[in-house]
Amino acid sequence: MPLITISLRQGTTPEYRRNVSTALHKAMIDVLKIPHDDQFHVFHEVTPDNFHMQPVAFGLSRSERTMFIQLSFNQRPAEQKSELFRAIVDNLRLFAGVPEEDVMLVAFETARENWWAAGRVVNPETGYDARMTEVPAETPATS
Repeated sequence: MPLITISLRQGTTPEYRRNVSTALHKAMIDVLKIPHDDQFHVFHEVTPDNFHMQPVAFGLSRSERTMFIQLSFNQRPAEQKSELFRAIVDNLRLFAGVPEEDVMLVAFETARENWWAAGRVVNPETGYDARMTEVPAETPATS
């Protein structure tokens, strides 16, 4: 049950936020193999006087469209998180026209037992949602 919080400057359109959400959710499905209905995204649009950052950070120019994305999910291998970050950046560019330098990502990992939602079924052996498998949805499972 990943939770994603997106903070950005006030003034975006509902369509833009939907496109950002689509980009994020597709990356989560493709890389983390979460179920399609496991989508929880919260947008925080803040006024410019509450959104402070340097126009050049880490040697790259950042625009006023820069967004901060916080990902909360169970612990994952470093390689998978790296793949997820790349997929998010690529999808944001594709679906919402967000340049790479305007994306700031951070992942907060928590133990599997710290998540709860009515109707969620957890596999006691793995601690993950019982609907999740290691096999991508497009690939039939083999014995």
